[in-house]
Amino acid sequence: MVDIIHRVGITAPISEVYKALASVEGIQGWWTQTTTGTSAEGKSIRVQFNSREGVEIGSMDMLVKSLESDKKVHWHFTGGPEEWLGTDVTFDLHTEGDHTIVLFGHRNWKEAVEFTAHCSMKWAIFLLSLKELVETGNGRPSPNDVKIDNWN
Repeated sequence: MVDIIHRVGITAPISEVYKALASVEGIQGWWTQTTTGTSAEGKSIRVQFNSREGVEIGSMDMLVKSLESDKKVHWHFTGGPEEWLGTDVTFDLHTEGDHTIVLFGHRNWKEAVEFTAHCSMKWAIFLLSLKELVETGNGRPSPNDVKIDNWN
């Protein structure tokens, strides 16, 4: 199995970071504006990615496995690209001084392929969008995210 992992520090209270990760409204502010569903354990969230012209590029469905207030968010992917099916995303949170540390993992990829590299880079970009959202009030969710290649 292959994992994508990242670490980012956000200068904000842990409760604000958790809120951005654990709510549909928060996800809309840093990952993709087209996010629907219910963010509660056992419920599902759908994220859709569109071009700047509004054309759908792709979507994913995820089951909310765990929400531990100010500690952890855990999603399990049930729909989307084949490589994502059965994978898990976790955001583990803790504080160090005036920073909230986000330990991110997109785990259980079957193998490392070119798409894994693309997704790793995009996750880094979206984690920086999360940082911007919580620190400044303005993230860069899709379709306004940084484009890295011809796959987005």
